[in-house]
Amino acid sequence: MAGRPADLPLASVIVLNWNGEALLAECVDSLLAQTYPRLEVIVVDNASSDRSVAVLGNRYGEKIRLIVNDANLGFAAGNNVGIAASKGAYVLLINNDAVADARWVAALVREAEADHRVGMCASKILTYDDPDRIDSVGLLLSRDGLGRGRGRLQRDAGRFNRPDDALVPSGCAALYRRAMLDQIGLFDEAFFMYCEDLDLGLRGRLAGWRCRFAPDAVVRHRYSASAGRYSLRKVFLVERNRVWVMAKSFPVSALALSPIWTIGRLAWQAYAGWQGQGGTGRALEGGSAWALAMTVGRAWLAAARGLPAMLRKRRPDHVSLADFRRWLRDHGVSVREVAFTE
Repeated sequence: MAGRPADLPLASVIVLNWNGEALLAECVDSLLAQTYPRLEVIVVDNASSDRSVAVLGNRYGEKIRLIVNDANLGFAAGNNVGIAASKGAYVLLINNDAVADARWVAALVREAEADHRVGMCASKILTYDDPDRIDSVGLLLSRDGLGRGRGRLQRDAGRFNRPDDALVPSGCAALYRRAMLDQIGLFDEAFFMYCEDLDLGLRGRLAGWRCRFAPDAVVRHRYSASAGRYSLRKVFLVERNRVWVMAKSFPVSALALSPIWTIGRLAWQAYAGWQGQGGTGRALEGGSAWALAMTVGRAWLAAARGLPAMLRKRRPDHVSLADFRRWLRDHGVSVREVAFTE
């Protein structure tokens, strides 16, 4: 990557906000302190009911571009608004509950510029309260369509200190090449939120783009500070959307076998919940097992209703069984690990 600012590609960073008044300043301040010299910062507000818009206007003025939506469009459509308004050759997303290291943008752009086939880059996302612990370094894929953070809750002890290939980035802190987005499209707005980053990343992979992990692109993240960590709403959206991920990208044989893996995952999740572990254990702290089971059932019904539309979006170059097996070999996660990891 050339060193003079005039030689560097413009990068656009998009922060999607919904009622994040208490979080925004630290996030945006970290973006304005970036070492990368050609940067535009766009904040998209999803019709917040708190003072987010006033705080942004008063604190930053013309230092950022502020877009205010009339309604809460969710993660997918909200970010699409920002992407459509951005001008950069690279589009970077960062959650409003995350704080970027000053070299975050530079590290991601450097990794992408090293190979024109790289369409996406994953950040090293650490937990905010314990920055020696990993939130994620890209996403892994389960056999029934769930994404799980690679390295989730492991100690950052040197294993992820070198650049390498990743499956897809987490939308919490990611880089996307504009040329890739122009080719494959933006986030699927039907997802609203959750799994849309996995869907977009898999579409990019199917179109021939690579994903790289940039270890020097460090972000600290308050996990689900905005959306809520274990709400029934999250359970519903994740369970519905992972079916749609499979419908759009998985080979037919994997689709046929996916109910078996789902039964296994649910069995492990029931056991983990009984042990008070994993996301199920956390969800049961604030609700009943019956309410959780009903939510999963409603999600399956919603997934089935949306299935015809998702199948129409299925790419003609959907992944072959051989490539799918390679994905699982290199970037797969077991249903047991999904059950026991928050």
